[in-house]
Amino acid sequence: MRKKQVTVIGRYDATDEQYAMGEAIGKIIAELGAVAITGGRTGLMEAVAKGCHDAGGISVGILPGEQFADSNPYNTLVIPSGIGYARNSMNVLAADVVIAVGGAAGTLSEMAFAWSYRRPIIALTTSGGWAEQLAGKHIDHRWEQPVLEAGSLDDLKKLLIEQLGLVH
Repeated sequence: MRKKQVTVIGRYDATDEQYAMGEAIGKIIAELGAVAITGGRTGLMEAVAKGCHDAGGISVGILPGEQFADSNPYNTLVIPSGIGYARNSMNVLAADVVIAVGGAAGTLSEMAFAWSYRRPIIALTTSGGWAEQLAGKHIDHRWEQPVLEAGSLDDLKKLLIEQLGLVH
């Protein structure tokens, strides 16, 4: 049976606070038996992979470049895409649910792709960036479900369980 897949998006240069949030989110994903997917490199991506790794989970890094060596050391699987920012589309298409933490332009593009592909988006409102700005909003008229708001990691876990259809 296919495992549920959760893509976590956020800055390559995450703050210390965002990094800690990322580690906690990676741990939550692993504890739920899901697979964590990120852009595979530094910052928030590394934090999620580390939290998942430390909790015994599986993390997948979809890299923009061509080299395995560009991955952070915590990814279980590494996919060098060779397609640059276009890989942001792959990141969200690989997800049953997308979690946004903070974020700059790359995160904004991933949120737009997730919206267009109708992947549920959970935004951690305490993390700043695009996650905070778009939480509770509709990106456009094409989908009735807003970007879901999580005001804490506990809220995030509850929403994630609900969106993945898990029983815990």
